[in-house]
Amino acid sequence: MQTIRLGRTGLEVSRSGFGAIPIQRIGIDDSTALLRKACEGGINFFDTAHGYTDSEEKIGHALSPMRKQIVIATKTPAIDAKGLWEDLELSLSRLKTDYIDIYQVHNPKAVPRPGDGSGLYEALLEARSRGLIRFIGFTNHRLPVAREAVESGLYDTLQFPFSSLSSDADVELMNLARSRDVGFIAMKGLSGGLITRAASTFAFIRDTGYAVPIWGIERQAELDEFLALEENPPALDEAMWEIIRKDRAELAGSFCRSCGYCMPCPAGIEIPTAARISFLMRRSRFEPFITPEWQEKMEMIENCIECGHCRRNCPYELDTPSLLKAQLAEYREFVKARGA
Repeated sequence: MQTIRLGRTGLEVSRSGFGAIPIQRIGIDDSTALLRKACEGGINFFDTAHGYTDSEEKIGHALSPMRKQIVIATKTPAIDAKGLWEDLELSLSRLKTDYIDIYQVHNPKAVPRPGDGSGLYEALLEARSRGLIRFIGFTNHRLPVAREAVESGLYDTLQFPFSSLSSDADVELMNLARSRDVGFIAMKGLSGGLITRAASTFAFIRDTGYAVPIWGIERQAELDEFLALEENPPALDEAMWEIIRKDRAELAGSFCRSCGYCMPCPAGIEIPTAARISFLMRRSRFEPFITPEWQEKMEMIENCIECGHCRRNCPYELDTPSLLKAQLAEYREFVKARGA
């Protein structure tokens, strides 16, 4: 598999990385087989986070024997030095390693800086000086905050949503990172499952010559697809652009990217799926979403208490309660039309 230099880290990482959010949903035996097959297939870059339940533990279990051959990135949601040290100690233990290659500040609302009173950045510097981490990274879903992090010069990498649906402003951010030699890690390459043709977004990201996608992989078939794309990378030709233009037209406007920062919902609504269910039903098999179980889940939208939690925490500033109600109305019509 081809590798690429990840900005000023100098790390040579596989041009397709492994995003380890989805392995939370599978058992330890399946995750071990999947992670090892990815490694054997040439993927050497694995991204996880302190907050992804048992994802770090599964990576540690599967890949600790080949630790020197891989690059591990994980994240901390800490807002101060005390929290960071607690998170780092736990991540090192879970990952069965004595160092983390890229330790990322996980989606903060503001950019941590030296002297800001939190002690967070100073703790990152100390962790690096002690050899516990090698490079300092930053992740975000908010364009202005991500741009500020790159311009600060404080972070070696930026992780940001980037796909064939990305705006011109998103592309400008990537090019800013390139100009500052900040490694650019592309998350949400399939836009939370809304992009159903992996080849088109693969070609779009590959054409940048700089962004490194971390594909969220849960199944062997998904891994096989990305390994096959790596074997024969598709060109960003007119046929691919036609697919991308169609996707952009269908997904224009406000839509949920399934980042999950709205959760947990006090009313028990499964927001990341419910808020975009009409897109999912139109762009993939609809049958799994019209079962009695899913009809019951969608009707929970009626229990919304308007607490504002989802609206306040959405990095895309969506009016989530209104979006949920609109999705419920469309969902009911869809189910009724099919007599379900």
